[in-house]
Amino acid sequence: MAQLNFNIEDICGTLSENKDGWHKQLTYISWNNRPPKFDLRSWDPDYQAMTKGITLTKDELIELRNILDKMDFDKY
Repeated sequence: MAQLNFNIEDICGTLSENKDGWHKQLTYISWNNRPPKFDLRSWDPDYQAMTKGITLTKDELIELRNILDKMDFDKY
């Protein structure tokens, strides 16, 4: 399996932490020396292991924010 190269440039925020110390976080991260993007996934306490996640461009993250701003959360 190919080695993943990543550099977390900023931890934008933590959504939750489980009992084992894994953090679900929004980060600004560069994968394989490419330009950084926003990324939402869970990380182990040492940032050596991760779950599958979703990577978003700045424009996609802005659109997600717009969608969330319009949502009626009481509906769900």
